Amino acid sequence: MSANKPGQRLLTAGQSKAIDRRAWEELGISTLVLMENAGRAVAVEAGKLSKGKIAVLCGKGNNGGDGFVAARHLLALGIKPAVFLAGKIGDAAGEAKTNLEILLRMEQKIVEVDTGNLRSIKRRFSAYGLVIDALLGAGLSGAARGIYKELIDLINSSKAYILSVDIPSGLDATTGKALGSCVKADKTITFVARKRGMVVGDGPKYCGKVVVADIGAPL
Repeated sequence: MSANKPGQRLLTAGQSKAIDRRAWEELGISTLVLMENAGRAVAVEAGKLSKGKIAVLCGKGNNGGDGFVAARHLLALGIKPAVFLAGKIGDAAGEAKTNLEILLRMEQKIVEVDTGNLRSIKRRFSAYGLVIDALLGAGLSGAARGIYKELIDLINSSKAYILSVDIPSGLDATTGKALGSCVKADKTITFVARKRGMVVGDGPKYCGKVVVADIGAPL
């Protein structure tokens, strides 16, 4: 892990996606490898924080996949997190699905969050000292809706320390605009380089302290 040096490049959402694509198409570094490295970095950062019980809130895409990997590495460290999924297990796709299935084989309970159980989840959320936000990543193009919005609002209403994965859910990675409900993180662990939206617009007040992790994808 390293912090960006003054003057180091800031990535737009499109540039961040292009780096991932180049890593696979030109260099042969699979998305699974990048996700593994990202999730491990999140788990290491979470392990340093020592904030008590941990909740990992995951979306169905790659950002959620980073969260699933982080949960697995926390288990390997002897820390049993609570893992919440925005939606149904069957809705997860691609590499996120692969890592979710690994967690299930490890007998990690995955709580599928919907409007029916949201109230009961809210009641027990005060038990968590650290919340890992792995709901929505840098590819977000519009305001969070439905259960994603509800979970973002729940995170913000908690008294837990909030660690966002790549970028706070709800923040535009390019413009720094909060697209409706947006997680207000205490710390954000991002990958390869800082995103432009972290230093412009609403970005600074939502990202908290930013840590940059090397995941093996060249800038």
